Amino acid sequence: MATRVLMPKGSDTMTEGKVLKWLKQEGDSVLTSESILEIETDKVNMEVEALGSGILRKILVAAGEMVPVGRTLAVVADPQEDIAGVLAQAASESAATAPPETGPSSPGVQPVEEKVAAPPAGVASTPAPAGSAPSMGQAVGGRVLASPMARRMAEEKGLDLSRIAGTGPGGRIIREDVERATADSQRLRKAGAAPGALPPLPPRAPEGPEFQDEPLSSMRKTIATRLAQSLGPVPHFYLTIEVDMRRAKELRESANTLDPELKLTYNDIIVKACAAALRLHPEVNASFRGDAIRRHNRVHIGVAVSIEGGGLITPVIRDADGKSLPQISRETKELVARARSRKLLPEEYTGATFSVSNLGMLGIDEFSAVINPPEGAILAVGAVVEKPVVVEGRIEIGYRCRLTLSCDHRVVDGATGAKFLGTFKQILENPVYLAF
Repeated sequence: MATRVLMPKGSDTMTEGKVLKWLKQEGDSVLTSESILEIETDKVNMEVEALGSGILRKILVAAGEMVPVGRTLAVVADPQEDIAGVLAQAASESAATAPPETGPSSPGVQPVEEKVAAPPAGVASTPAPAGSAPSMGQAVGGRVLASPMARRMAEEKGLDLSRIAGTGPGGRIIREDVERATADSQRLRKAGAAPGALPPLPPRAPEGPEFQDEPLSSMRKTIATRLAQSLGPVPHFYLTIEVDMRRAKELRESANTLDPELKLTYNDIIVKACAAALRLHPEVNASFRGDAIRRHNRVHIGVAVSIEGGGLITPVIRDADGKSLPQISRETKELVARARSRKLLPEEYTGATFSVSNLGMLGIDEFSAVINPPEGAILAVGAVVEKPVVVEGRIEIGYRCRLTLSCDHRVVDGATGAKFLGTFKQILENPVYLAF
C-alpha cells in the first residue's frame, strides 16, 4: 500500500517547514521508521521517518523548498504498485493550498498525523556493548560509518569524522559522538587562546556587491512574528532590582568543590529561586487569555537559549519548584545542548509558565527582555559583578547582579511584580532556603 510522507507539524506555532536534505533518493529501499529526509521547523531541525516499507517512488519537493504543514513530500510504495491516484491527490492538494502564510494551514490539507511518525529524539542507534571502548570512525570501503545526522553535524562544525570515536553499533558514529567531539574541540580552543584575545579581522571586500540578502530561516520568521505579537499588543512595564550574590556565589563554589562534575551555575540557582518565588506569588505565574487570567498551578520555567547562526529557543524545566538544584543543573545542560543542535522535541520547548533570559555570561550588566506570549512575565538576568558597595556605612567589595522583570500589565500590577521581586531577592540572598 502506498504511503505518503507529509510535512509534520513540529510545534504549535509551525505553519510551514523547509526541506533541508533528502536522506533517501528515488529508487532507494525504505524501511518502516527509517529516516527519509531532514526538515527545518520554526524551532528545530528534525528527521522525518517513513511509516511504511517499500521503494521511494517519487520525491515531490526539492531540498531548499518551503512547504505548508500537511503537504505531501514524497510517496513510498511497492515497486509495481500504481501510484497515479496518490500523485493526482498530491497535485490537487498542492493546487488547493495557498502560498505559505503565517496563518493556519489551508483547507484540503490532510492531518499530518495520518502518515507522519513522531520526530525521533535523535538518530536511532544501538549503544555500544557495556565495557567496550569506543573506536575511531570505522571505514567500510573507504567510507567512515556514521549516521546521516552525525555526518551533517560534523560537516557544519568542520570536524573530521575519521578522528571521532564512534559508540554506535560496529563503531558507527552517532549524533552524541559528534556533540562530544564538538565540546572537546571548543574546550581545547579556549584553553589555547590568550585571555581577552580578539580574533583577527576578516578580510575587507573593497570590490563586488555592496550587500547580500540572506533569506529568513523558519526560526527567525517565527521570532519576528512573535515579537510583533508581543511588543505591540502586550503592555509591557519593567521593574529592576539589584541583588547581593555573595551567598549564592559561596553556594555555587561549595557545590562545585563537592561535585566537580555538577558545574552548578548562577543561572541554575536563579531558576530554582524563581520557581520558589512563583510558588509564593502564584499571581505572577499566570497568563492573559482574552477574557480570563489563567493562574497556573504548576511551575514550568523556560530558559532562553541562543542558537548558532541566529535564533532563540526556550527549553522548559517542568515542575522546577519540585526539583533540586543538581536536578535543575543537569536537566538544563542536557536541554541546552540539544537545543543548540536543534534536536529538542516539541514538548520540551512549549508550555512554559514563566521564562528566564540570561545575558550575564556575555558581560551584559542589565537589559529588558520581551515577554513570550501568553506568559505574563519574563526575568532578564545581568552579570554578577564584583564592585564596591556600602554596608552599614563602610565600603566593602560585593558581588551584585541586576535583574529586570518584564510584566504584562494586564496580568501583573506594579505592586504585585515588586512583591515577587522582593521575595526573589530575599531567596537569592539566603539560598539555604532552597534546601528546604
